[in-house]
Amino acid sequence: MKTFTLPGTEITAPNVIAGMMRIADKTDDEIRTLVRTARDAGIDFFDHADVYGGALHRCEERFAEALALTPSERAEITLQTKCGIVPDGPYFDFSYEHIVESVEGSLRALRTDYLDILLLHRPDALVEPDDVAKAFDELHAAGKVKAFGVSNHTPGQIELLRRSVTQPIVANQVQLSLTHAPIVAQGVAMNMGDLDQSISRDNGIVDYCRLHGITLQAWSPFQARFFNGVFLGSEDYPELNAVIDRLAAKYDMPAIAIATAWITRHPAQMQVVLGTTTPERVAGAALGSEIPLTRAEWYELFRAAGHTVP
Repeated sequence: MKTFTLPGTEITAPNVIAGMMRIADKTDDEIRTLVRTARDAGIDFFDHADVYGGALHRCEERFAEALALTPSERAEITLQTKCGIVPDGPYFDFSYEHIVESVEGSLRALRTDYLDILLLHRPDALVEPDDVAKAFDELHAAGKVKAFGVSNHTPGQIELLRRSVTQPIVANQVQLSLTHAPIVAQGVAMNMGDLDQSISRDNGIVDYCRLHGITLQAWSPFQARFFNGVFLGSEDYPELNAVIDRLAAKYDMPAIAIATAWITRHPAQMQVVLGTTTPERVAGAALGSEIPLTRAEWYELFRAAGHTVP
C-alpha cells in the first residue's frame, strides 16, 4: 500500500481508504471482518459522516460498537468524519452551533476523544466563514479535531473559507471514477467548441488542490455516474471492461484494482474512498494502490470510458 504524509498534517495516510457509509445494517462480525480485511491490506484510514446510516451518527455508532477499540488501537487508525448535511430538510448548515454539536455527537458515537480529520459535507450556500473559523478554532484548541477539510467544494468556495479559517484545508472529497471524471476530463479537452467535456464545471479543482496542497479524495470510484450502478462488468461499458480485463491479466490483478489504479496513478496523489462492504472487493481494490500504469494505458482507459482525447 502506497502511503504519504497528508499535506498540512502529520498523518501517514494510505492512498486507498475505507468508507463506512453502508455498515449500519451489518453485524458486529461483518464489520470486524471488513475492518480487519482493510487493515491487512494496509488501509488504516476510515471515512465516516454524521448522516451515514439512516439515523444521525448511526454508522459511527456501529463502527465503535463492533470494534470496541482500546486507546492504543484507536491511535493506530485515522478517523475522518463529515458534518453539515441536515437530512430532514434537506438542507446544509455550516453554522458554529451545528458544527460543534455534530462533532460532539460524532465523538460520542465513535467513542473517541478526538477526530483526526473533520470535513464540511457539501457546500452550504448560506455559509458564514467567520462562524466556521470560530468552530474550527475551538475544536482544534480543545484537541477534539486535529485537521479540517471539505467535500465537493469548488476553488472559490475553499478560498472563501480560507479568508477566515486559520487551519489548513487538508482535503476535498469529490466524486471521481473512470466514467465520472469531469474534474480530469475538462482539462484534457479545454477550449473545444461544441464538446460538452470542454465545459468547466468546477473551476479547475484538480489544479487548484495541487497548487495548495489539498488532497483530493475520490468517492464512488467505481460508480458509472451518480449512484446508478458500477461500470465494472456492466453491459453499458463493453469497450472499457475489455481494456480493464486485458490490463488486469497483464498485471495479474483483479479488475477492481485496475479501476483503482487509474485514480491512484494521477500525480495529484489522490486517495480512493472505497464504499463497498464486501471484504473481497476491499482487498482487491487495495491492490491497485501501486500498479504502475503507463501513460498509454492510463489514456487508453480514459478513452475507453468515453472521454475525448483531442
